[in-house]
Amino acid sequence: MSQYEADIATASELIQAQGANWNIDPENVARMKAQNRFRTGLDIASYTAKLMRKDMAAYDADSANYTMSLGCWHGFIAQQKMISIKKHLTSTRGCYLYLSGWMIAALRSEFGPLPDQSMHEKTSVPALIEELYTFLRQADARELGGLFRELDAVREAGDSVGEKRVQGLIDNFETHVVPIVADIDAGFGNAEATYLLARKLIEAGACCLQIENQVSDEKQCGHQDGKVTVPHDDFMAKVRAIRYAFLELGVDDGIIVTRTDSLGAGLTKQMAVSSAEGDLGDQYNAFIDGDEVSGVDDIGNGDVVIKRGGKLIKAKRLPSGLFQFREGTGEDRVVLDCVTSLQNGADLLWIETEKPHLGQISGMVNRIREVVPNAKLVYNNSPSFNWTLNFRQQVFDAWSEEGKDVSAYVRDNLMSVEYDDSELSFEADEKIRSFQADASRVAGVFHHLITLPTYHSVALSTDNLSRDYFGDMGMLGYVKNVQREEIRQGVACVRHQNMAGSDIGDDHKEYFAGDQALKASGKDNTMNQFG
Repeated sequence: MSQYEADIATASELIQAQGANWNIDPENVARMKAQNRFRTGLDIASYTAKLMRKDMAAYDADSANYTMSLGCWHGFIAQQKMISIKKHLTSTRGCYLYLSGWMIAALRSEFGPLPDQSMHEKTSVPALIEELYTFLRQADARELGGLFRELDAVREAGDSVGEKRVQGLIDNFETHVVPIVADIDAGFGNAEATYLLARKLIEAGACCLQIENQVSDEKQCGHQDGKVTVPHDDFMAKVRAIRYAFLELGVDDGIIVTRTDSLGAGLTKQMAVSSAEGDLGDQYNAFIDGDEVSGVDDIGNGDVVIKRGGKLIKAKRLPSGLFQFREGTGEDRVVLDCVTSLQNGADLLWIETEKPHLGQISGMVNRIREVVPNAKLVYNNSPSFNWTLNFRQQVFDAWSEEGKDVSAYVRDNLMSVEYDDSELSFEADEKIRSFQADASRVAGVFHHLITLPTYHSVALSTDNLSRDYFGDMGMLGYVKNVQREEIRQGVACVRHQNMAGSDIGDDHKEYFAGDQALKASGKDNTMNQFG
């Protein structure tokens, strides 16, 4: 017996036990239950955590099983993404959502657009998670509603084969609800603040939280200057706070992604606590830049002196009070950060880089895997990278090293449109196309995400529409480039009344009022023009 049939039977027993005066159709009850499978955010978090753990195990078995996500800043965008994936790929397996702190700051703060510096309201993060899942659950209800209508139609036509087919689609329905990798920035305060916010994110439905090793009150976007990291003990306290939140709420499979910004961060706010030479605090402090001192006269008022290798070192301190790391230590600090995180409760790593370069990423991952063999990464396929220029220059440099003639190209001008149809451009584009598969194979990347794709895609499409509609094309600018393409490509929201839930409401009206229901989907509904 399928779950749908079981729900009908359960509702029938309950209705019979209560007497006929309820006048409730048990199959309608089963339909409404199917359309509202997830009752709470914790239901979603537990379900998606198991999905993600299953995907991680599949990746460990075969690196071709990597996963992907796109950043979403509104529930409608998340909904349309998952509807599109089901339409084009038939399954949502391995397709997640990413919730970007950058996009919340830029687009969802009551203060207005803000830079990525954790200045936005922390409550806006769980609010967006709840919104994303509200829209995904509505996508379930909409698609199932269409199947229920189809089931009624084939039954009315006496089509037993069709009834069996549609019933199979209902019984094997795949939800639009998928894991969200949610950005908790640097924790928005101390470890207690991190714990409290983590609880809210998990209760909203997040099964995976990503936290970075920057100072909360000095937090910067990973692709900007001025990043300041914290000692490992401080960071691990926040990681443990998140784990406690998962366990307290019963999401035992919850996933923690620890992000290191050490590759681009040259500053730290404080010295690490060290009890013995070679301990973790001592290893952190060993990266701090400084000059050897021979006596008290070399030490000025307010200077900080540390002992390193039997010598006294005066740490270089900026007017801001921050300490400076030695140049060229970024990769070593990344490796130490990653190993420490995996040994202290992290499930996945995030290494924020300044460019998408397989050699650089795999070099660090190989060192990490010498200590933790199954180390896996979440990698930011960032719009902050100029992908075209980066990969054209990588091909140019490789060709130069091979002795291939590159005299037809100017390396600093490779972004130019004049190179778009060149051999170099074709090879670079192929490397971009295969980047995710290649990085998952050679650099341990389990999950690829683009943080801000919908931010840029909305800006581009709006720019094009505004140019055409307010320009010479007028209404044709909308009809030709938007509506006509929606119809021909089968984009679901061309029937925007249906997408907003009008048909679901009609179904409910019929459940509640029967033949007396006043429904919106009659012959005069203009949505009928779209089939």
